[in-house]
Amino acid sequence: MQASRVASRRTAARLAAAGTVAGAAVLTLSVPAFAHVSVQPEGAAAKGGYAVVDFKVPNERDNASTTKLEVSLPTDHPIASVMPQPVPGWSVKVTKSKLAKPLTMHGEKIDEAVSKVTWTADGKGVEPGYFQKFPVSLGALPEDTDQLVFKAIQTYSDKEVVRWIEVPQKGQDEPENPAPVLQLTAATDDEHGSAGADDASAKTENTAAKDSDDNGTDTTARVLGIAGIVVGIAGVAFGVLAGRRRTAA
Repeated sequence: MQASRVASRRTAARLAAAGTVAGAAVLTLSVPAFAHVSVQPEGAAAKGGYAVVDFKVPNERDNASTTKLEVSLPTDHPIASVMPQPVPGWSVKVTKSKLAKPLTMHGEKIDEAVSKVTWTADGKGVEPGYFQKFPVSLGALPEDTDQLVFKAIQTYSDKEVVRWIEVPQKGQDEPENPAPVLQLTAATDDEHGSAGADDASAKTENTAAKDSDDNGTDTTARVLGIAGIVVGIAGVAFGVLAGRRRTAA
């Protein structure tokens, strides 16, 4: 009986150890799935509008820091306005290129646009165990696509270069080095004008006009009613006076 208990305990210990190793293996294999350069909007990134997006750069190495990030903007959907926000400890360079097809922005034709933004660390950069966000203002966002792909290159202090340039495909597993992808949402009235506000304003004006007409009608009715009362009182008074005169005569 005692031998059976000892055997059971040993079996349980082996299973627990195996489970721990398997769990560690799962965690190790799952790290690359999310520890890569990505892009997320601060709020919404609506088609036809403007947005501030953050390029998030985690450090995947234990013995080196990230010292440089290069982000290439999509050439198939060029963006007219690209403005990076200053990041303490980093210098930024904006590279422009000629456009094969000029863009029109605020009534003006633009024949060149930003094709790449490069951040270089002035000091240690992104050290092991940390990440850094690099904000950029973009606009106007294209209206003929649901997403924008930004290919990125991450450089470490030991000269290692990781290219996040593989475009994820629907229905397929995520590639080993996926490129940052910005998902665009449907356009709203805020991005394409104030149609909703105009409708609301028109409705308000119509309501006000109706209220004004109703008030005018009510006022007219009150005036006519008061005038009728005055006329009635005057008629009664006249009849009383006439009766007194006949009696006196």
